[in-house]
Amino acid sequence: MSDHRRRVALACFATALLAALPAPAATPVPADLVLTGGRIYTADHARTIASAMAVRDGTLVYVGADEGAAAFVGPSTRIEPLSGRLVLPGLFDSHLHPAGIVDLDVCDLKSQGKSLVQMTGFIRGCIKRYMIKAGEWVIVRQWNFSNGNEPDAAHPTLRAALDLATRRHPVVLVGNDGHHGAFNSMALARATDAAGRIVGYSKATLTGPLREFRNFVGVDVVGEPNGTVNEDARSRMAVPSMLSVDFKEMMKAPERVTQRLNSVGITGILEAALQPETIELYDTLERTGRLSVRATLAQYFDPDTNLSADGKPDWDKMVLAAQQVREKYAHDSLLRANVVKLFADGVLEGNPFANPPTLPEVATIKPYLQPIFSNDKSGRFGVTGYVDTTSPLCVDARAHADRYMDAKPAGAFLKEHGFHPGQCRISLGELQHDRAVIMEFVRRFHLAGFAVHIHAIGDMPIRTAVDAIEAARKADGIATQHDALAHIQLVHPDDVARIGRDHLYLAFTYAWAYTDPQYDLSVVPFFDHVVGSDHAALHPADGYYERNAYPVKSLKDAGAVLVAGSDAPVDTRDPRPFVNMAAAILRSLPGQAPLNPRESVSIRDVIDAYTINGAQYLERDAITGSIERGKSADFIVLDRDILALADGGNAQDIRDTQVLETWFMGREVYRHRE
Repeated sequence: MSDHRRRVALACFATALLAALPAPAATPVPADLVLTGGRIYTADHARTIASAMAVRDGTLVYVGADEGAAAFVGPSTRIEPLSGRLVLPGLFDSHLHPAGIVDLDVCDLKSQGKSLVQMTGFIRGCIKRYMIKAGEWVIVRQWNFSNGNEPDAAHPTLRAALDLATRRHPVVLVGNDGHHGAFNSMALARATDAAGRIVGYSKATLTGPLREFRNFVGVDVVGEPNGTVNEDARSRMAVPSMLSVDFKEMMKAPERVTQRLNSVGITGILEAALQPETIELYDTLERTGRLSVRATLAQYFDPDTNLSADGKPDWDKMVLAAQQVREKYAHDSLLRANVVKLFADGVLEGNPFANPPTLPEVATIKPYLQPIFSNDKSGRFGVTGYVDTTSPLCVDARAHADRYMDAKPAGAFLKEHGFHPGQCRISLGELQHDRAVIMEFVRRFHLAGFAVHIHAIGDMPIRTAVDAIEAARKADGIATQHDALAHIQLVHPDDVARIGRDHLYLAFTYAWAYTDPQYDLSVVPFFDHVVGSDHAALHPADGYYERNAYPVKSLKDAGAVLVAGSDAPVDTRDPRPFVNMAAAILRSLPGQAPLNPRESVSIRDVIDAYTINGAQYLERDAITGSIERGKSADFIVLDRDILALADGGNAQDIRDTQVLETWFMGREVYRHRE
């Protein structure tokens, strides 16, 4: 080999050797923000706790120990000592209705339970305060349908109480769950039939032109409407859309929506039922630079009202409309519309104060029981017995129901037998839509590439929803679509394994998993034979409801993915994430016994539900949901260490947690002010 070639070969070898050696450590580019001295729950795969992090251009460039963060400090770096504070990733609320979370100056019961006599006075006060003219609707928001509402001799029904409040205005109490309603006589008289003719709700029309709503309208001892009207039956009275009424007021300052979300640490949401009107909210917030959350918009189409000329659901029209909205936000970094919403059912509560008691309307696997409610010897209202619907007496009563249409024979039956003849009815409730419609809805939207988010509370609607998702996945061949169930109050044991096997996302409102005597009286006696009204009576250990209500841990262990949804403004306008976290652990309200505590989950499980799991569900986990290098700097600083509280047996104190700071994309969007 010539000297020249030898020198070239040696030079190439040296170059290769140098390339193989580790490069000298480069000095990091200074960060915009460095936080040190904290307890940072990263929500990464290992649930790592770090003490420091650095942010540059809205992105996390370092997460680790304080010592390593020092390298990211430059002349212009903002340094924030955390002083031991707990830091979490920004929270995801995977089921809420943002347009309803803002406090407005309206007639609002704020979910406070009131007796019927108190209700009468409250409504009179609203009419005076808001100067509502005769003939105009009195809309009362956030009515607590399950607490309060106690009748008396002068106020035997909701209808009577609302009539005493006013006979010059139609009145509607809007249930704080979005499914219940109550009306006075003037409002009930406005109900229209399918042709739009005014026929009014009455005993006659509930067996005639309005019979399709008979399971959604409460009646009194003689079969006349008692004021309660639920679900779609409410629409027949042309009640003004509360969305339209309140939306105009809310849009005067739409930034209040994101301010409220950020104030409780929320930086990601699922809008749980996008209406055409509310698109303006998100477009306005984004256009004005005030959209400080990532929002996935679950588009809502009612297959019972979106009909073609033949009276059947117009699937092509609904899918096309959804595709157009999805395409509008296809390249938007903050807004997406790749989910559709469906209601499989309504709500599970009956009304024990009605006579006959109003049964729950949700479809159920086994027929509802017919409890007899009355005052016991001590004067306490509760369950005193049950109707044997299989008895010859009830068989005869069902066969001759027309015999008891008038007050006198119905009253005589009640006096002789101790229960109303209407309680001989056998009911399995109803799905929100026909099963075939639910199955086809999910199939059609799956084939169009949408995930489905299904409101499913009762055991049969949950089973039907799972059936529909499984059939749709078989139809499109995609087993990994991010489908979800919301609320999941009562799950039959046979369906727990199916939900887990399908790895469905479950948007629990954890604060609803509790015991409360008044609420329990409206649910438990229709599923289990119980006698009395206290906790021990209403929660037998082997009861169907007790064992299968909100089975969070069982579903998680089976393979389902827990996320979290406040459903605000249902129950309360406050999304209250830390109340939900505490309830997931305790499964109780302050001072009450827990509901099936075996279904409790850990603080880390529920934090993950609010962070990385929520981000995964909404397909945002590549950029947020955990505090990791390369992700968006979305994080919150808390006033207390909720991990330490739960680990130390003080989970009840998590409820009062305050968010001190909320950061979104490296920008401070909320700071707590004393």
